Amino acid sequence: MTRSETEGICVEVKTRYVGGRALPEGARFVFAYTIRISNTGDAPAQLCRRHWFITDAHGGVREVEGEGVVGSQPLLHPGESFEYTSGCVLETPHGAMHGSYTMFRPNGACFEALVDAFVLADPQAIA
Repeated sequence: MTRSETEGICVEVKTRYVGGRALPEGARFVFAYTIRISNTGDAPAQLCRRHWFITDAHGGVREVEGEGVVGSQPLLHPGESFEYTSGCVLETPHGAMHGSYTMFRPNGACFEALVDAFVLADPQAIA
């Protein structure tokens, strides 16, 4: 598990390998990640945007940005958490992701809650 904290917003990430297969256009490896975002601070914060950098084993980087996560822009009051599961497809059996969530406070302040790099790996490929 990976854990990051920025301005009272704690982000914990767990990953798992879902599976892979060879296709005519190349191999595809599917990974799932579950993210728990917790407000450990003393002020509410709303997740408005996500920004990911996804790196494969060849050093190729794909950038993904968008509003919210899984169709939601959760408002987290102190002590509250939000958890979701999403996925990623790579052409290599391992890679990594890192990024940030744009968070807004009711007073208009905005900050980036950083998500430290976490590994996506087929356990058989690294054994």
